[in-house]
Amino acid sequence: MKYSKIPVARNVVSLCVSKNIKHVVISPGSRNAPLTIGFTHHPEINAYSIVDERCAAFVALGMAQQLQQPVALVCSSGSALLNYYPAISEAFYSDIPLVVISADRPIERIDIGDGQTIRQKNVYENHILYSANLYSELVLESEAIDKKLQQKQWEAQKHNEREINLALNKAIEEKGPVHINVPFYEPLYDTVENIEVNPIEIFPEITKRHYSKEELLPYAEIWNKAKRKMVIVGVAQPNVVEQKFLEKLAKDDSVIVFTETTSNLEHKEFFTRIDTIIGPIEKDENMQELFEALRPDILLTFGGMIVSKKIKAFLRNYNPKHHWHVDSKKAYNTFFCLNKHFETSVNDFFTDFFPITTKIDSDYGEFWKNIRAKRQVRHDAYMDEIPYSDLKAMQLLVPKVPDHYIMQLANSSTIRYAQLFKWNPSLRIFCNRGTSGIDGSISTAAGSAMASEDPVLMVTGDLSFFYDSNALWNKYIPANFRIIILNNSGGGIFRILPGNKNSEQFDTFFETVHDLKAEQLAKMYNFEYDSAFSETEISDSLSTFFEASERPKILEIFTPRKVNDKVLLEYFSYMK
Repeated sequence: MKYSKIPVARNVVSLCVSKNIKHVVISPGSRNAPLTIGFTHHPEINAYSIVDERCAAFVALGMAQQLQQPVALVCSSGSALLNYYPAISEAFYSDIPLVVISADRPIERIDIGDGQTIRQKNVYENHILYSANLYSELVLESEAIDKKLQQKQWEAQKHNEREINLALNKAIEEKGPVHINVPFYEPLYDTVENIEVNPIEIFPEITKRHYSKEELLPYAEIWNKAKRKMVIVGVAQPNVVEQKFLEKLAKDDSVIVFTETTSNLEHKEFFTRIDTIIGPIEKDENMQELFEALRPDILLTFGGMIVSKKIKAFLRNYNPKHHWHVDSKKAYNTFFCLNKHFETSVNDFFTDFFPITTKIDSDYGEFWKNIRAKRQVRHDAYMDEIPYSDLKAMQLLVPKVPDHYIMQLANSSTIRYAQLFKWNPSLRIFCNRGTSGIDGSISTAAGSAMASEDPVLMVTGDLSFFYDSNALWNKYIPANFRIIILNNSGGGIFRILPGNKNSEQFDTFFETVHDLKAEQLAKMYNFEYDSAFSETEISDSLSTFFEASERPKILEIFTPRKVNDKVLLEYFSYMK
C-alpha cells in the first residue's frame, strides 16, 4: 500500500479511517496530492472524483444525508474550497456531518503573491462547528539531529493529531460540518511503502440528556390543563419517532399534529398538508375567528426547518402561550415565542414526559379533523377542474412513484406544490431546506443515489436543474436514478409573489424567462431522455419511466408559463 511521505497526510487518513469515515469525495488538484494519494490507496476508503467543487460538496452532502455519518471532501488550495461554501452552509443548518479537508500552502506563503493562494484559516467560521488549522510538517532528507528541531517536529505533529481528532469528533457528536486545513510543503507526490502511523486517538463523546420527573412536572401540569395542543414536525429522517409515541399523540383529542412531506412521519390521524388548512382560512370572511380557534395553548415542535410560510405567519400573528422545542442540539425561535428548549432526543423526551401526563376532554382535534375532511373534498373537486399546469403535472406524478423510492425535491415551487398532496407513505422525501437554495439540489440527489441501494427520484423545476446541471458530470450515478423536470420556462414562483408581472424587467430579472431544454444535456451525459407537453403525454411517459434501464433517465415536462400562478392562487380560494 502506498502512503504519502508527508506524516500529517498519513495521520489525516488514518484518523478518518479509525472514526469509520468510509466515503471521500475528491476534486482534482496538485496541492491536495498527499491526501489524494492516501485516501485513494486505502482499502477501507471509497473515493470518488468530482471535478466541480460546488457539485462535489453537494454530492457529499447527499451521501451523508442518507448514511447519517460523516462523508469527507478533499480539495486543493485557493478558490477551490470557497466553492464548497453553499453545501457547508446547508449542512450547518440541516445538521448533516461533512468533513472538509482542504490543502493549503504554508503560512509564510500567504499574501506574498503565490498562485492559487488565499486566506484559508477559519474561512467558514460563521457556518462551521470546528475549524482545525494544522501546522506544516517538514519532511527532511535525513532524520533531524538538532534537539530543538526534533522538539518542534514532535510538537507540530501532536498539535495536528489533536486538532484532527477534535474536528472529526465534532462532526460525529453534533452532526454538522467541520473544516481541517492542511498546509503542505513541496514535494507533494513522494510516497513510501507500508509506513504505518499511530496518531493519538481521542474518542468522540456522545451523551444523552434525560430530564427528571421533578424537572418535567411543571411542564406536565401545563400540558395536562391545556385543551389545545399543536405539534409541528419539521424536516426529519424516516422513523425518527417511535410508533408508540405517535399513537399516543394520535389518540389525544386535545392534540393536532401537523407534518410535512419532509417530516417523513406518517399516521392517518395527522395533518399532512398544513397549507390546505391554513391557506383557505386566509381567504375566509371569518378568518380571525377561525385562526383564534386554531391557536394552540401549547406548541410543541421537533425536527428541522419548516417549509410552510403560512404556518409561520399564523403562529407569529397568533402566538401560543407556550412554545417548547425538543432537540438535543438547538432550538430556533421561529415563531418569536419560544420559552423552553428540551435538550434531548424526541424519543427520550416522550419516554420521560408521557408517563406524567393525563388526557383532558377537548373538541380541538375533532373540530379540525372535520375541517380537513371538507378540504379533501374541495381539493379533489378542484384538481378535477384545473387546466394543464404545474399543479396538474404534480397531481399526475403523485400516484405513479413506486414504493420505497427516495425522493429528492428541489426548492421554490417544487417543494411547495408537493406540500399540497398526500404521498405514498413508503417514500422517503428530502429537500435542502437548511438554506432553501436552488443550488446543489441535483448534486444532492446524485449523492443520495450513490449512497443508497434504493432508487432515487429527483423532482425539480427548470431553473434549479439548469443551475446545477454540472451535477450530471458524475460517472458514479447509478442507472436507477431518475430526474423529472417541471419546465415552465422560468422562475415560476415569482409569478405567485406580489409585484408587476407584465414588464420586461420582471421577465428578465425576476422570472428569468428562457427557452432552454434538457435534451442535449441528457445526450452529453448519457441519460435517457423523454419529454411531455400534455396530460396524456405525461401519463404515457410515466407508465415506463420507472422501469429498469441501463442508463439513468430524465423526463422533462413542459407546462405553460402564464397559467401556473393563477391555478395555484385560486386553489386556496376554492378550498375555503
